[in-house]
Amino acid sequence: MHRTLLSCFLIFLLFSVSKAQLKSPEQFLGYKVGTRYTPHYKIVNYFQHVATQMPSMVKLQPYGETNEGRPLLLAIVASAENLQQVEQLRQNNLRLAGLAKDKMAPVEDKAPAFVWLSYNVHGNETSSSEAAMLTLYELVNPAVTRTKQWLENTVVIMDPCLNPDGRDRYVNWFNSVVGKKYNPLRVAREHREPWPGGRSNHYNFDLNRDWAWQTQTESRQRVKVYNQWMPQVHVDFHEQGINEPYYFAPAAEPLHEVITPWQREFQTSIGKNHAGYFDQNGWLFFTKERFDLLYPSYGDTYPTYNGSIGMTYEQGGIGAALGVIVEEGDTLTLVDRALHHFTTSLSTIEISSLNAGRLVKEFRKFFNEAVSTGFGEHKTYVIRYEARNQERIEKLVQLLDKNGIQYSAGNGVSAKGLNYFTGKEESFVTGSHDIIISALQPRSAMVKVLFEPRTKLNDSITYDITAWALPYVYGLNGWACRDKVAAGGVYTLKPLPAAPETSYAYVIPWNGVKTVKLVGHLLQKGLVLRFAEQPFESNGTRFDRGAVIVLRTSNQKFGNTLWSVVRETAQADGVQLYPVNSGFVDKGFDFGSETVHPFRAPRVVLATGEGVSSLAAGEIWHFFDHELDYPLTLINAADLARANWNEIDVLILPDGNYRFLSAKEEAEAFKSWVQKGGRVVALEGAVGQLAKADLGVKLKKTEETEKKDKAGNYDALRIYENRERESISGFTPGSIWKVSLDNSHPLAFGYPEFYYTLKQDDVLYEFMKDGGWNVGVIKKEGPVAGFVGAGLQPRMKDGLLFGALSLGNGTINLLSDNLLFRNFWENGKLMFCNAVFLSGQ
Repeated sequence: MHRTLLSCFLIFLLFSVSKAQLKSPEQFLGYKVGTRYTPHYKIVNYFQHVATQMPSMVKLQPYGETNEGRPLLLAIVASAENLQQVEQLRQNNLRLAGLAKDKMAPVEDKAPAFVWLSYNVHGNETSSSEAAMLTLYELVNPAVTRTKQWLENTVVIMDPCLNPDGRDRYVNWFNSVVGKKYNPLRVAREHREPWPGGRSNHYNFDLNRDWAWQTQTESRQRVKVYNQWMPQVHVDFHEQGINEPYYFAPAAEPLHEVITPWQREFQTSIGKNHAGYFDQNGWLFFTKERFDLLYPSYGDTYPTYNGSIGMTYEQGGIGAALGVIVEEGDTLTLVDRALHHFTTSLSTIEISSLNAGRLVKEFRKFFNEAVSTGFGEHKTYVIRYEARNQERIEKLVQLLDKNGIQYSAGNGVSAKGLNYFTGKEESFVTGSHDIIISALQPRSAMVKVLFEPRTKLNDSITYDITAWALPYVYGLNGWACRDKVAAGGVYTLKPLPAAPETSYAYVIPWNGVKTVKLVGHLLQKGLVLRFAEQPFESNGTRFDRGAVIVLRTSNQKFGNTLWSVVRETAQADGVQLYPVNSGFVDKGFDFGSETVHPFRAPRVVLATGEGVSSLAAGEIWHFFDHELDYPLTLINAADLARANWNEIDVLILPDGNYRFLSAKEEAEAFKSWVQKGGRVVALEGAVGQLAKADLGVKLKKTEETEKKDKAGNYDALRIYENRERESISGFTPGSIWKVSLDNSHPLAFGYPEFYYTLKQDDVLYEFMKDGGWNVGVIKKEGPVAGFVGAGLQPRMKDGLLFGALSLGNGTINLLSDNLLFRNFWENGKLMFCNAVFLSGQ
């Protein structure tokens, strides 16, 4: 009796002490959540406070830092019993997916469900990080019993802010412009954030499009740790336009065909659970609209294709700041927005707890079937190795590794499959350096999604691009095979051979970004380089157009250190050097020919700022910083008029609207600079602006036909409810097209006679005549993959996509499609480099 009383007293004492020490977000911050914006460091501080006060329930796991040095971390929240053995539970969860390194059998019975909540991937969609603090407190607050019941069979993983740099950019700006009281009028400046806005990360990348590609440091670090946990449920919290009601699952069509009946069913269960709370509070919401599950690099699709129930939740609020008057006249506050995300956070954990056993069972089934039967009709994908594509092969292998996809080497067996480049079924023999990717593996769904030649659409109204098959993205041919293809063991990349000695010159083949990086480094070190306009052979080796030559005779200032400098730099950059002992070549033009040109180091400027797409500019900025390691000057487009044009060799104009091209005096200064030898790299919308400037490139006109019958013209008679579907007739959200290339032009050096482009619009240009080179054109072939509206497809023929326009002594390079799309479109990067470094030299 006394012992029982003592135990009760100790429990009461522990409850009282923990409650006294543990602070709510409001107590810790000194204000109610949502009445002020919380900087990232204070969010981190609060999570650290909770972990310190409740160590039996919360464990923090730092997983990296951002470009600007802000910490990235997870909070693992569980019952005291489960947290104590959380590492064993994590390993068991990997065994359920067949991904554990050990061979121990998984335990399904009573295994907890893992629920991962990802907040604030878009920095200016701020309410979810505020909600994260409320959610954490509710889970551990000793006074709340229901959450403790959920945690008995659920482990919750919380990432309070996926994009700290973007969040703080927005929060710091807002705090600098808001007054003593916020202004809810939509026209107030506090609702108009300046360029580039807080949505993206430091390099202006949209991190919610980067889960599969992992081009950004935040994505790489996050996905690495995500794949060490493999949750059964994942939620990505967002905001949308201020007048939109809340969106939650189930998702809209199209849903990719690999999504299982259970994944679809449980999305509906979650939606109904949320709906109960929203109906009770009188909050509007919608489901099954707009936000589909197709493109594989979102925070909902990537987890879904990895066995999870992946979902996006969207709260109205972009630009709402602390409060804004919406179109219905009500004021939407940050308090409201955080409360809504807090409610769906808890509802997700609740319904997951109620279905924990089924979640674990179906999770295991997903991976068992992946290994036994695989997803899709193709059982093997084979990527052909060619020596000139060594760098692209390396990049592809890196992507497979980052996503945990298994692959092997070829072993000379005969097989049959669909050739990606010809589109035909054919027989072939695997080579020892070919990559064999079996669909019968734990990541089978991801394999199918990333490698299928054509993605099937059950609805053509989609939120993003509809084609991304990796062979086209990387420019690597291969086959999709319906049968299993025997593999030859572990795949290993060919090692970089040591450069032999030379007394005369080294040749560097122009075949990838690594080559460009090496050339840039050598130029920055002061070396004098030359490049060949025509192919040649020397010492029995053929070198294609663009090959770079390092001659001793041109670099005598380096003395005896020349070749050691070249070899060490090439080794560091991973590029093979080819020694030659004479300028007298076996075939082609000798090194002293007029077809062998000086390779000059260009001074490159990137236009940024208002009017320029921040995402497009960010892709280029990141590419120069992290892949080329080459100097780049960023100048706001509005300041170009004040720039010293004599200090600019190459001007890059990303997608945007440039006022200086419309201002007569500034446009004349720009044109004069080009005529004197300036080089322009214009991309996407910038090409369209140049076309209006009457410089020699013109937008392709389409023939409009009228359909009339004897009774008159009925085209104007349309069905109102079909208006959205009719609008996509002339639209492509992102499809792949084969482009015919003139690879004798420097803009296409390093390419075969074709290139696969990602087309996101209906824009084509007329073939250029005098002074223009039509380097990349679409002829009469249709799209290779992806959705193209029925009204658009017949018009997409006989037009220019990539070209070079001579203007006096200068060159305007016209790139009407995005060659660096989200920095994962690997095959376009060399052409972009050609435009910057070669075309117009």
